Amino acid sequence: MKIETGTLSPGLYFVATPIGAARDITLRALDVLASADVLVAEDTRTLKHLLRLHGITLGDRPVLAYHDHSGPETRDRIVARIAEGRAVAYASEAGTPLVADPGYQLGRAAIDAGLPVTTAPGPSAAIAALTVSGLPSDRFLFAGFAPNAGGPRRKWLRDLAGTDATQIVYESPRRLAAFLADLATTHGADRPVVICRELTKKFEEVRRGTAGNLATALKDQPVKGEVVVLIARAEAQVADEDTIDAALDAALERLSVKDAAAEVAAALNLPRRQVYQAALTRAKK
Repeated sequence: MKIETGTLSPGLYFVATPIGAARDITLRALDVLASADVLVAEDTRTLKHLLRLHGITLGDRPVLAYHDHSGPETRDRIVARIAEGRAVAYASEAGTPLVADPGYQLGRAAIDAGLPVTTAPGPSAAIAALTVSGLPSDRFLFAGFAPNAGGPRRKWLRDLAGTDATQIVYESPRRLAAFLADLATTHGADRPVVICRELTKKFEEVRRGTAGNLATALKDQPVKGEVVVLIARAEAQVADEDTIDAALDAALERLSVKDAAAEVAAALNLPRRQVYQAALTRAKK
């Protein structure tokens, strides 16, 4: 394999890096990393390790850190180097830059400064998970990370429940059981769900089932590694009055009128205003 080390034009180059298997990197990504004047990374140790694996030497080129805690000053210094005529390559810790990654603000700053921005595309955990999930891929929504706390997480999930697309979520292994329990409540226990763990790595695992049975299976089972959860799209349905009333009665036993209406509307894919009026009537009985 020959790595090209020619001169890159000035600009910001977003470089996708492997999510697990080091050989998943593209040849063009290696060319960019070998040729850029300045390297920027979400995690500089991870990037340096990747360069060593592929035989790329740094020489006297700087490697700068840019992550969630980097302020505007760091971003401005990086953009200034591009404006001075440097080729700057930015790499996520793993996967495609800007997908659950701090690179967005850096790209936006370079664009606002009128500087070239391009990409060396490649691995993405979200797309890799969708590929093996068996869920419809014609429409999908990458929703990022769910809120940590239970209340905000359930509200966030209720807003997704009626989405007419496969939903892709990144989740911490420590919160996965709680996430699935909330998912069974907001989306319904029968909603098909796929859990992908440690994709492209030694202990890769894909589990398919429903929100309810996966929540039960993983309730007391520790999970390790990077996790992607995929949720099937909402099915079109016409709920009769008895179904709506039964769902509202169950929800009103533990939620306020507003929250019960929101949960049932999302679960049954119905207009919120219609369900809210029905919830007011049920609550007065």
